[in-house]
Amino acid sequence: MSSELIKINCLLAKLTKSQQYTKTLQLFHQIQSSKHLKPDQYTLSTTLTATANLRDIIAGNQLHSHVIRAGYQIFPHVANTLLFLYAKSEDLVSVKRVFEEIKAPDVYSWTTLLSACTNLGEVGYARHLLDEIPQRNEAVWNAVITGCIDNGYSDIAVGLFNRMHLLGVRLDNYSLASVLSLCCSELIGFGTEVHALVVKTGFLCRASVTNALITMYFNCGNAAQAYKVFDGTEETVRDQITYNAMIGGLVSLGRDEHAFKMFINMQKVGFSPTERTFVSVMGSCSSEQAAIQVHAHAIKTGYNDFNSVSNAAITMYSSCGDLQAAQMVFERLNEKDRVSWNTMITSYAQENLSRDAMLAYLQMQQQGIEADEFTIGSLLSTSGSVVCIDMILATVIKNNLISKTEVANALISTLSKHNALDEAYSIFNETNFKNLITWNSMISGFHLNGCSVHALYLFSDILVSDLTPDVYTLSIVLNICAGISDLRHGKEIHGYILKSNYIHETSLGNALIALYAKCGVLDQSLKVFKSMVNKDVVSWNSVISAYAQHGRGEDAVACFESMQKSKGVKVEPDHTTFTAALTACSHAGLVDAGVDIFNSMVNKYGVEPRVDHFSCLVDLVGRAGYLDAAEKLIKSDDLKVHSSVWWNLFSACAAHGDLRLGRIVAGFLLEAEEDKAGVYVVLANILANGGHWEEAEKVRKMMRSYGAVKQPGYSWIGS
Repeated sequence: MSSELIKINCLLAKLTKSQQYTKTLQLFHQIQSSKHLKPDQYTLSTTLTATANLRDIIAGNQLHSHVIRAGYQIFPHVANTLLFLYAKSEDLVSVKRVFEEIKAPDVYSWTTLLSACTNLGEVGYARHLLDEIPQRNEAVWNAVITGCIDNGYSDIAVGLFNRMHLLGVRLDNYSLASVLSLCCSELIGFGTEVHALVVKTGFLCRASVTNALITMYFNCGNAAQAYKVFDGTEETVRDQITYNAMIGGLVSLGRDEHAFKMFINMQKVGFSPTERTFVSVMGSCSSEQAAIQVHAHAIKTGYNDFNSVSNAAITMYSSCGDLQAAQMVFERLNEKDRVSWNTMITSYAQENLSRDAMLAYLQMQQQGIEADEFTIGSLLSTSGSVVCIDMILATVIKNNLISKTEVANALISTLSKHNALDEAYSIFNETNFKNLITWNSMISGFHLNGCSVHALYLFSDILVSDLTPDVYTLSIVLNICAGISDLRHGKEIHGYILKSNYIHETSLGNALIALYAKCGVLDQSLKVFKSMVNKDVVSWNSVISAYAQHGRGEDAVACFESMQKSKGVKVEPDHTTFTAALTACSHAGLVDAGVDIFNSMVNKYGVEPRVDHFSCLVDLVGRAGYLDAAEKLIKSDDLKVHSSVWWNLFSACAAHGDLRLGRIVAGFLLEAEEDKAGVYVVLANILANGGHWEEAEKVRKMMRSYGAVKQPGYSWIGS
């Protein structure tokens, strides 16, 4: 071998190691065109590695032919590189063929073959090969286990790990970290067993294993155990990945303040934040001050030039309500990728800025960047016009995104909200891979458009499918049953809930209370309420409303008082609570109780009265005949009085024959109300009942002269 070729081989190796694969190929072509240089096995092996990483199978096949002509396939490192080439190209047939030609496969040969088999779906064949390998060391086992994990064969990976351990194969940090990475809530038992094994074998001193343990516990939602592992790890063992695992895990569980503190501590002990650190910690910044601080640090350390960090900064600022800062970060990006555009569009969508979202989408298209399912989902969530939806639908069809279940779900939901139920149902039927969200979206669409029976039919189809209804599904159908007073189906769904794992779901208990109340079965509503383990404000509101619907005002007031004295987690009344309680008092004529509740709302709980509260209070005192008090209440209201409040007072005037106040209220309503005929009719009746026949007739003539006509009542019976 000439000294010049040795130098060139070293340069090839250096280029390949620094991932400059295209330059490696260019240099190889220069060698080929040279008259005095001939590539040797090292030249070809290095060039094959570069070609494999480029996934250039045409160049790879040409190099393979060169290897065969030169007879270099007999060299193990060349044969192994050929295996790597075809494994990278996902050509399992060629991998097997090359492997069969190797006379004495080494560990690398076996692991490459096994990895290729598991990665390309032939797990059974890989397990069969495992039994044939003469010397199965930990590297061979790890190759199969890792392949199974990467391709979703968790159960097989667990079985292989247990078998490996039983056979006495030496465990290493790689095998332990690999199996820990697949442990989630469903495999927490196995994960704790591996944790015990880690402690027993002394691998807590390896950062990769410690990091995997921390990640596992966060994936299982157990922050306390993750902290325990972190605190029990020597400072000399912890690395940047350890802190990143802690920060990322804390953010995933919504513990933003703890994540930010960990970010500060990481720097105090001498670790510089990485790209992943900034992406994670930016998700924890809930205040603008913290956001500015973290972003400034990212700029100072040069990480702001990373698109992933800038994209995270856009999300961070928009989450803090500073959309202007988010736009500035976006505009300063040198190269905006699809994620950048999607992040900005999502930020606009979250602020309901549909016009800005659509403009950003159009600019994205002008830049030649195609929309994906995330783009479409964000746009649909904020589209307020049919024109925008038609534009988005055209893009979906053009880019063949309709096959994406997430896109189909978003389209079904959006079209349903815009009364395009036929189009929504057509997409539902054409969606091949329907998940539960698809079904829920269509059921909600039917419900939204008043097609309750169709929604219930669709729910029955879920029950005979492979899918299991979730809390959201059951809540929708219970609301549907309540809306149409369908007690039979409601009871069947209640029975399903009792048999499932959802019996203690508060939202379902609330829906059941409303269902039975609407269907006239108050006792059953109360039974559900009493059986609930966790009652929230909606639970109390539902049962107070149930009492109100059934005219049991005193019970509603007693329930309102019990709510304030409830043991356990304190539940504060909200606007809806007071509306329900005041309505109950109004229907039952409990004036003193109603006034006390209204006063407590304002003075004790600091809840600002709304239109419905004033409407209830006016109705309450008006029904009881306290018309002067009702008049004073309206006039003392600083807010602009809604016509519904005037109508309640007008009805009270009619009921109690208060002509003076009736005239005043009629004047307000004739200015504000479109239904002038109704106002004229009630005023004429008040006048007639008071014996003012001539004036009543004048009002009726006035009604006809203004073109206000009362619609006559009629009956279907006998028609």
